Amino acid sequence: MATRIVVLGGGFGGMYTARALRRRFGRKAEIEVINAQNYFVFQPLLPEVAGGSITPAHAVSPLRFVLDGVFVRKAVVDSVDFERKVVTVFQGIQRRPTEVPYDHLVIALGQGTDFSRMPGLEEHALKMKTLEDARRLRGHIIEQLEHAQVTELPDTKRGALTFTVVGGGFSGVETVGEMKEMIDRSLRFYPKIDPSEVRVQLIEFAPRILNEMPEPLADYAVKHLERHGIEIKLRTGVKSATHRQLVTSDGEVIDTRTIVATIGNAPLPVVQRMGLPLDKGRIPVDRTLRVAGHENVWALGDCALIPLKEGASERTDFAPPTAQFAVREAKRIAANISAAVRGRELKPFAYASRGALASLGAKRGVATVFGHNITGFPAWFIWRSYYLALLPGIGTRIRVMINWSLDMLGARSLVQLKFYEKPPLRYVYYRAGDRIYNAGDRSDGFYTVISGSVEMERPDPETGETALRVIGPGGHFGERLILGATRRKTTVRAREDCKVLVMNREEFLMLAEGFSAFREYFRPYMEKRGVTLPGGDEDLGR
Repeated sequence: MATRIVVLGGGFGGMYTARALRRRFGRKAEIEVINAQNYFVFQPLLPEVAGGSITPAHAVSPLRFVLDGVFVRKAVVDSVDFERKVVTVFQGIQRRPTEVPYDHLVIALGQGTDFSRMPGLEEHALKMKTLEDARRLRGHIIEQLEHAQVTELPDTKRGALTFTVVGGGFSGVETVGEMKEMIDRSLRFYPKIDPSEVRVQLIEFAPRILNEMPEPLADYAVKHLERHGIEIKLRTGVKSATHRQLVTSDGEVIDTRTIVATIGNAPLPVVQRMGLPLDKGRIPVDRTLRVAGHENVWALGDCALIPLKEGASERTDFAPPTAQFAVREAKRIAANISAAVRGRELKPFAYASRGALASLGAKRGVATVFGHNITGFPAWFIWRSYYLALLPGIGTRIRVMINWSLDMLGARSLVQLKFYEKPPLRYVYYRAGDRIYNAGDRSDGFYTVISGSVEMERPDPETGETALRVIGPGGHFGERLILGATRRKTTVRAREDCKVLVMNREEFLMLAEGFSAFREYFRPYMEKRGVTLPGGDEDLGR
């Protein structure tokens, strides 16, 4: 039987691992990639998507195009059973749980964000992790310019034209540079906005920006950004945020309607649910990239803590979470899995950085290449050349080159495109006999019957008998969400033609937390099941 290798995640680590595995094994292994989207996002280009120099569709590549011979499963990873060697995913429209077996498992899920120490930041800050984040930021910037063009209220205009980026690492610096360039090149189309009214700022808690680069390059970056009108606040943190203001750690209140947070990396909930020990929020691996205590489980990329030498203890002793390292880690994992399957000796991951690159906007950048510091236009040209060469697929490279060429010839597009999103509160119609959900499906909605009726089947775990309950107009089901349940315990079908109101999980939990009458209504339900419902100012078991 062919070896089954399952890769969780389709980013730099996951995608390049799958490609390297296919080259190693050919058709002698079943290789599967599980990813929530069916495309690979080239994250270094996200700031350029946000700044409008690249269209969103050209910063991604379909996984099925770049992973020839690899089975791609579009699904959400729910859990991993390491003893049974099974990954449980939710897939399809019904979010059915499906078990995916493996012989070797590669975890390349990246990281999420955690803004819990800064009240209001989670609710009001824009992020720069996904393609949707970049697309949303571009639309938001255009919206602020449009609003500032027509408003007659000075304070509203001031807030709309104040743009704040939190975090002075690669992502923050590149994002603020692209934002400023987009704004500067767009102002001629907004005659009622004076350039002096625009305020763009970068906030960094550390003593300097670009800590990963030599100090002279960081100093050059500061001078370039300031010369182009970007304020830089060092040794400054975020205390709190609202929809109109940001409060810094030194007490300054900034009127702004645009907060972009590139800080707060944290393990994803699915990684936390795996039960693996975490160090600094990442999965510790040995130098062969194997997870301790699991001979057939490997990890790489942002979610893994990878030592570069024995006895690693300092920050510089571990692989940085960059695309450059992820690509090399992928090749080493593929080689070691191949060696493990063939009973050969595993080799440690060893790689010395060839340098670092950062774009500053306005055709300027900073780079350290093989120990040489480069600044200005040459560094920016190297930045673009390197990432163009790293892009997967000749078609993607050509499209990005066309985008860049057109960007140099004319103004950036100010078109705001609206993408359809399923509303969090909506009506759904079912015919008699239609399945609404099955036991075991993912809990992702709360339902209220408007007309008609449904029937709920609940199996008794002790007797095995099935209890049947009919729910008519005014009745509801799916409220186990308030317990934090992720799986359905019942099966529900339409008993007759019916109309139901569906509320998404997040909206239901927000309403339960913030609306006391709603919460009190469900208190008897919770007490009946032996669960104490918290008060309004407490967590509701999310």
